[in-house]
Amino acid sequence: MTASTRLSVALLLGCGVVTAALAMGLRQSLGLFLAPMTTAQGWGASGFAFAIALQVLCNGLTQPIWGQVADRIGGRRVIMIGAVLQAVALTGMAFSTSLFWFTFFAGVVMGCAVSAAGMPVIMASLTRLLPESLRGRATGLGTAGSSFGQFLVVPVVAFGLHAAGWQWALLAIAAVSLLMIPLALPLNDQAAKPAPGAAAEERATAALSRALRDPTFWFLSFGFFVCGLHVSFMAVHLPGFVASCHLPLGVGAAAISLIGLFNVAGSLIAGELSGRWRRRELLVIIYAARGVLIGGFMLVEKTTASVLVFSAIMGLLWLSTVPPTVALCARNFGTRWLATIFGLVFLGHQVGGFAGAWLGGVVFDLDGSYDRMWLLATIAAFAGAGFSALCRDGAPAPTAPARPVGRVAEA
Repeated sequence: MTASTRLSVALLLGCGVVTAALAMGLRQSLGLFLAPMTTAQGWGASGFAFAIALQVLCNGLTQPIWGQVADRIGGRRVIMIGAVLQAVALTGMAFSTSLFWFTFFAGVVMGCAVSAAGMPVIMASLTRLLPESLRGRATGLGTAGSSFGQFLVVPVVAFGLHAAGWQWALLAIAAVSLLMIPLALPLNDQAAKPAPGAAAEERATAALSRALRDPTFWFLSFGFFVCGLHVSFMAVHLPGFVASCHLPLGVGAAAISLIGLFNVAGSLIAGELSGRWRRRELLVIIYAARGVLIGGFMLVEKTTASVLVFSAIMGLLWLSTVPPTVALCARNFGTRWLATIFGLVFLGHQVGGFAGAWLGGVVFDLDGSYDRMWLLATIAAFAGAGFSALCRDGAPAPTAPARPVGRVAEA
């Protein structure tokens, strides 16, 4: 690999990682607004939670659409559109005077923004631009970057909330969202060009039909449903759960931040292992480990130490499902329509996210505690391990070669 090629790859990965960091960090900070906004506006926890759950659902429903657009015109324009939509959504949330308008901006507009400027589009662009030998590492870096954004952005937003109030904090992160526009410039801006005669020449409808007939697609989707349920439930409700345990307010923000920090390591490890191990077995281990961890957390006394230890270990497992899931999608269905197909798998993640965010609020309003949600999360984790065990992890599907950056593919 020449020096110019290494520089091109570093620039591509750097911009992709920072873009993912901003997108995830800003999104994951929204749970911090639950307590101050519901108190100031007189809304219930379930109303706020429904808006965030709707965001997750809209994200999932529009992800295949944005993926289809990105597969045709490239990720650059799609990410830029998403950045603008995110700034609009956050500004609208700041000035919402009713739960209806807050739900519209936080749920519908933000959901569309997150799917356009989110991880599936970024990961698909990186996967197409790099040869297979670098794809696991690239998705691991991208996922780690999103987690580092969570670690870095959430405490900054928490400080902004304390210093300036929730409205100014929302306006500030709306402005920061626009930084994703210049960061998207090095990412793929052209449709992938399939090799003549390759299976990847099939039309999008044919590729989707092939995927939907494959049981592995559904097993991956069901597993990702479990991942989404865990991630959204904890991202939205972990700070509130900590408060319900009569622990200091800062422990909730620290827990979310610590999850992001430790997932940097977890995602990098998962990315490397996705290129060395069977991805199927890796997913089984991740989901089963979540079940053991959440079940154990239910049984211990809730102290600052136990919450932070739980958050650190959960961080190792938080988004480590992404590299093996992307790798299995590429291996089983090819890369030509990867953003579209992975977008559909990601829909399962976001449906689970809707369930986790919304049910968490409903259960808390009904019971005054989150105990039943923790039990559901434990059972779901072991179900996710079972679905993953049924996935096919065989020879790669015939597909178009990656459009290389410089001479990467020859190195």
